Amino acid sequence: MPPVPLTALAKHALARGSTPAEAYALLARRSRKPLPSARAVCLALSIPLAETTRRLNDCYDALLADPRPNTAADTGEVLEALGIFDIPKRLDARDRAVVDLFLAAIDAHGGIRAGHQHGLARWFTTGNLTTAYLSLTASQPLPRTGDPTRYWTTLVTAGELLLATPSPDPRLTYALTRCRLNSTRAAR
Repeated sequence: MPPVPLTALAKHALARGSTPAEAYALLARRSRKPLPSARAVCLALSIPLAETTRRLNDCYDALLADPRPNTAADTGEVLEALGIFDIPKRLDARDRAVVDLFLAAIDAHGGIRAGHQHGLARWFTTGNLTTAYLSLTASQPLPRTGDPTRYWTTLVTAGELLLATPSPDPRLTYALTRCRLNSTRAAR
């Protein structure tokens, strides 16, 4: 009987409720091939091959080139935290406009922390724009390097676009109101 391809094993593990990190660990332990195991999980998640290759090239040297024994579970968790297994969402024109506004707000912030930037990039990839918006509205622009007026007015526009969708998240209304107040204060 021929061996089952890694992608088929990854699909099976995911269908049975394994997280991508758990599926990776299972495949890596079984095959002792970290890169093909990570690729198989990405492909099982329907991440396009070109995107899979780009993502894995970015972390190959640090995580997959020379794995230590008995670290497959830890490596899977790190790959998941890095967003390697994030399923990209196709953004429509409104979503792309919102992301453009977020990028303008990030620029006006004057210094978003690296971890926050990483989270935002993941939310843009997965189309989780509400979470990205709420995250940005909870942050204060830096007074020395940022442009508070532009930051808050940009987030007001982004919030209005997000609220113009069918069944918007109720948290958006409060966040938008807060942005409007901050915009008014910053303009004084």
